[in-house]
Amino acid sequence: MARAVLQSALADLASVPATSQWVRSDVRLHLLDYGGSGVPLVVLPGITSPAITMDFVARELTDLVRPLVLDVRGRGLSDSGSSYTLDDYAHDTIAVITSLGLSRPLLLGHSMGARIASVVASSGLVSLRGSVLVDPPMSGPGRGPYPTTLDAFLGQLAEASRGTDADEVARSWPRWPRREQELRARWLSSCDSSAIAATHLGFETEDFFSSWPKVPSPTALLYGADSPVVTAAGVAEARAANPSASFVSIPDAGHMVFWDNPGPALSLLRSVLSSLL
Repeated sequence: MARAVLQSALADLASVPATSQWVRSDVRLHLLDYGGSGVPLVVLPGITSPAITMDFVARELTDLVRPLVLDVRGRGLSDSGSSYTLDDYAHDTIAVITSLGLSRPLLLGHSMGARIASVVASSGLVSLRGSVLVDPPMSGPGRGPYPTTLDAFLGQLAEASRGTDADEVARSWPRWPRREQELRARWLSSCDSSAIAATHLGFETEDFFSSWPKVPSPTALLYGADSPVVTAAGVAEARAANPSASFVSIPDAGHMVFWDNPGPALSLLRSVLSSLL
């Protein structure tokens, strides 16, 4: 399935209180910079989430931090790549931090983005103020499959490629705010199917627990209380592997924590970021 950025999707950028920035890694990367004089917060979205889909999160944080939301390679306005490993994604994130001269930023990652944040933070290649990992996939070698199948992701991409709308998105994600259903309908076709397939494979072949024990303090792991991705057993293992981390459960939320229960999720995220600042 070929990528396509719809004209209607590009028009969404006019209503976003952020400016586009471009950074060169081994691919060209796009991000939304919400500006301000606060501590930079580099935001890394999930597997099928272009940067604009986290606008509703970023704009609620601008009084605390300067959010910069990345279109991860193969999504949104960023270029596709020749490979999509965690190391590739981490390399891109480090390129953003160094190219923009971000001094001791915070990292915030959701799902795939949380796994990327874990690798960047544990690498020690950039100086960070702290990190927040939200519902990172804990599947991996010997840990069972990721709960959402690749066929399900590719089916959603096929819907987007032929043309979808918010009502169709709502059948898969009925709890989401209407604006977020609309944004997904317009932006999902910007995701490269090869990137999605490679990342999904990585969820089952790249082990989150290879990097997580080495993530330095301060770090916090937020998870949906009803998430099938971060289970009670996963939380217990993560606590044992990184005892200095703090853990926050988001009530009445599954894996898509901010979309499932925006008010409490954003409130708890603000509390965590305030403690890191």
